[in-house]
Amino acid sequence: MPAILIVDDNPIQAVTRRLILEKAHFPVVIAESGLAALAKFDAGEPFGMVITDHCMPEMSGPELVKRLREQSATLPIMVLSGLPEAELEYDGMDVTFRLKPIQPQELIELSRTLLFPPYCQTA
Repeated sequence: MPAILIVDDNPIQAVTRRLILEKAHFPVVIAESGLAALAKFDAGEPFGMVITDHCMPEMSGPELVKRLREQSATLPIMVLSGLPEAELEYDGMDVTFRLKPIQPQELIELSRTLLFPPYCQTA
């Protein structure tokens, strides 16, 4: 299973999300910035999904998503933000936007849905 890439400049939030997802048996990689995330993609690391923060130094969430969309129009991307109005910045970018804080079970279920859409699941 390809890993989930978590992009967050806050190490506590990134590690907390990684631990939650790893307990649910998802492989997870952390990037501390948008630039670090792009470097991982450029190195050829296969990711099944990206979870990114909205506000980050050097490269914002919308900038990162735009760059990722240039590489893959279908990559599942979840954006987390504490700012409700931030969702407008992702208009037309095909992302799943959620407000922080996100509950652990919601993070797991949403990740599962994005990685394995219902039409891909077998009985």
